[in-house]
Amino acid sequence: MDFPVTFHIFGKTVLAHPLFEAVGMFLGMRYYFYLKRKSKEKLSFNTSAAVLIGATAGALIGSKLIGNLENPYALFENFSIHKFWSNNTIVGGLAFGLIGVELAKKIVHHKESTGDLIVFPLMLAMIIGRIGCFLTGIYEETYGVPTDSIFGMHLGDQYLRHPVALYEIGFLILLWMVLKYVQNQKRYPAGFIFQLFMLAYFIFRFFLDFIKPRVEIVGNLGTIQLVCLCVIIYYIYQIKNTRSLYLKYSE
Repeated sequence: MDFPVTFHIFGKTVLAHPLFEAVGMFLGMRYYFYLKRKSKEKLSFNTSAAVLIGATAGALIGSKLIGNLENPYALFENFSIHKFWSNNTIVGGLAFGLIGVELAKKIVHHKESTGDLIVFPLMLAMIIGRIGCFLTGIYEETYGVPTDSIFGMHLGDQYLRHPVALYEIGFLILLWMVLKYVQNQKRYPAGFIFQLFMLAYFIFRFFLDFIKPRVEIVGNLGTIQLVCLCVIIYYIYQIKNTRSLYLKYSE
């Protein structure tokens, strides 16, 4: 396979990554609306709109902000709007999307969790998007460091590299099966599936970034890893509280 994989659409050459990312978001949203129609939990229009706006705004800001802060030295040395806008990371999108949702819920005085319904559509979008990351090879910063392991692949240069996008796809598929099993038990409080997803994914990303090129910010940790640590600590606390409340009301 030759990297990067491109497609010719309407006379223009398009990289696989943005194309698969767009397809992933479209299919993810369609899946979400399908699940929403089947769900017994109905949110008011104001609550739904506030959550959607909060999630979208937070994810947009976070993905750009953390994406650019992965290499803050390059950002401030040669700043440009185009470069700032083109840098993204799902870690920032998820972390700041969460903040946006929580702020929106406070504004409309909605206390119940709204996250469980979005988990599997979000994972579907991420899996499809990561296929695009893999097909782009080293031409966007979604590749692994060189390796001598049996998993090494040529992704567009002379080195065998960790195919981190494939690792993430495999992890998300495995996590999907685990979360579906937990969901089918129907013994969990609202929001628990989303909390498990966030905790598991950010733990995975924390360790995955050790085999990705990164600028070390604190010790040998990069910006994304520092964000992951904050989210991991937050969700350990959240799951502990959720479990305590669940046990209290189950007695």
